[in-house]
Amino acid sequence: MSGTLTGVGADGRITLAHGGGGSAMRSLIDEVFLAAFTQGPPAVQEDQARLDLTTLAQAGDRLAFTTDAFVVEPLEFPGGNIGTLAVCGTVNDLAVGGATPVALSAAFVLAEGLELALLRRVVEAMARSAAQAGVRIVTGDTKVVPRHACDGLFVTTSGVGVIRPEHTISIAAGQPGDVVLVNGTLGDHGAAILCARGDLALQTHLQSDCAPLNTLVDTLLRAVPSVHCMRDATRGGVAGVLSELAEASNVLVTVNEAALPVHPEVEGVCEILGLDPLFLANEGKLVAVVPACHAEHALAAMQSHPLGRNAAIIGTLQASASGQGAVHVVNEFGGARVLTMPSGEQLPRIC
Repeated sequence: MSGTLTGVGADGRITLAHGGGGSAMRSLIDEVFLAAFTQGPPAVQEDQARLDLTTLAQAGDRLAFTTDAFVVEPLEFPGGNIGTLAVCGTVNDLAVGGATPVALSAAFVLAEGLELALLRRVVEAMARSAAQAGVRIVTGDTKVVPRHACDGLFVTTSGVGVIRPEHTISIAAGQPGDVVLVNGTLGDHGAAILCARGDLALQTHLQSDCAPLNTLVDTLLRAVPSVHCMRDATRGGVAGVLSELAEASNVLVTVNEAALPVHPEVEGVCEILGLDPLFLANEGKLVAVVPACHAEHALAAMQSHPLGRNAAIIGTLQASASGQGAVHVVNEFGGARVLTMPSGEQLPRIC
């Protein structure tokens, strides 16, 4: 659509009028957000979304609810933008709990001076990601702040999903003897964002792995209903997830370093900068923990899905001799190092 929005300046940018509740704000909502998010005939606009309880109850016996804020820098990067992240991040938080995502909300904080064309690209990316995940964006909010109060655009999304009765998936449900899997290469998002910022003279073809994982999770759960744990490895990377798993399930997690799937370009970036791909953020990767007897079946199910072609078994769970959870990474020579919970982000504003 062309930049004909009411209240937009001659340079095609958002103004404070778009947050004032008047005709400019109505134009912004109608022509940008509703134009992208509405499915079917336009509905009466209420102050809340209304979800049918009968339909929800037919899909499961529990509701899952999650929320997340996104402040990534830059707003656009190879493989996506802040809108892609906002939808995929919330969908994935629901999916790894065994929930079928049903509906999302989206709240936007726009800085005065934001390019209208950029906002449209973000909103259109959200609509595409929601369609890919089979979920609706049903309600939201928009605020505009002075240009010095926000450097561009922040997005907060919340989501509701329905958990199937047969699934009880928890970070505290790991058992000694279980096997740990990931669905693909590690650190792609973190490395792509780092290179996209342009602070380093690194030329790569890296793209963020940003993707909704709910269809992959469906494929896995159909093959192995007895998945014990799942968690998407975002900030803190796989290292953060494994540390939480070890602590919550009170087990020793042993990781086979040679089995970790890492893209050669990510590996190169990590070697140059002294980073560990286990700590780098991902936006389309999950960690799954399954009984050993189902490990190969789970791996085959993941690899049958487009988002799991590079899936791998990376470790095992054992009883903790000390009585406390821990993560050990074993190299090809048999040496082990302790992997601890990240104390902070390797890169700020990664999602």
